[in-house]
Amino acid sequence: MTKIFAYGIRDDEKPALHAWEAAHPEIEVDFTGELLTPETAALATGANGAVVYQQLDYTRETITALAAAGVKSLSLRNVGTDNIDFDAAREFSFNISNVPVYSPNAIAEHSIIQMSRLLRRTKPLDAKIANHDLRWAPTIGREMRMQTVGVIGTGHIGRVAINILKGFGAKVIAFDPFQNEQVKAEGLYVDSLDELYAQADVITLYVPGVAANHHMINSESIAKMKDGVVIVNCSRGNLVDIDAIIAGLDSGKISDFAMDVYENEVGLFNEDWSGKEFPDAKIADLIARPNVLVTPHTAFYTTKAVEEMVHQSFDAAVAFAAGQTPETVVEY
Repeated sequence: MTKIFAYGIRDDEKPALHAWEAAHPEIEVDFTGELLTPETAALATGANGAVVYQQLDYTRETITALAAAGVKSLSLRNVGTDNIDFDAAREFSFNISNVPVYSPNAIAEHSIIQMSRLLRRTKPLDAKIANHDLRWAPTIGREMRMQTVGVIGTGHIGRVAINILKGFGAKVIAFDPFQNEQVKAEGLYVDSLDELYAQADVITLYVPGVAANHHMINSESIAKMKDGVVIVNCSRGNLVDIDAIIAGLDSGKISDFAMDVYENEVGLFNEDWSGKEFPDAKIADLIARPNVLVTPHTAFYTTKAVEEMVHQSFDAAVAFAAGQTPETVVEY
């Protein structure tokens, strides 16, 4: 019988896991809430594949330990693969898969909801109402249809965001070095990021955190933007220089900012800091600002997305075990 062992299973993933298990009675499934490390790799002994989701690196030591346990396939329940030691994976001939598309709508919806909240100033308005202050002024909002929204990145998520924005009646402009034919046919692309920066009232990011995009939003790029620009980042934390964002907020160059990701979020996000000393002064500062919205990497976090991440990764693990190549294989 084929056996799949899963690491880092959260409580919210268990319904999807048990549903998959019930639909595949021929597969033996075992799992742990612990992450995959050199110490926990032995838990997968006897399994045909490992399913994983974690922010820890898949180091040479971890991959070596997993191979020593007899497992040479790694099926990620997420998109990113930048934390894998691919040199070690090649040495042990690992098969690797990810879930490149689980729910573009989840991230796109969250980003546009946060954008709308900034424009309608819901954070300061909610604070007023909580204090029984029911006066209107000065928390006056802006309408989405009056904004030029610059969409950077027109992959699966960016294209869903564009459709949502069009529903609001916003003017959409877009930039992507790898242009989508449909977006191109609609005439939404501008020729350069500088052109987008100069025109956009609101800028929202949907690009990968590859080296070429590292800190693409920095003091120089912010200086090219319109005064009072709104910036939304629900993509990757390393896309923005957070110090440049804070400086832009302080000067008023940036009027509002929403973030769902943070370059130094490991060990910070998805932890309960209530009643404890908060370990990151920059995030504490941003959370306290009335014109900043911070969410802890939850744009993806919907029942549909979690279900897809679990089901697609287990499907891939079974395909590897059968000597097949799943559609979600990572070529490296």
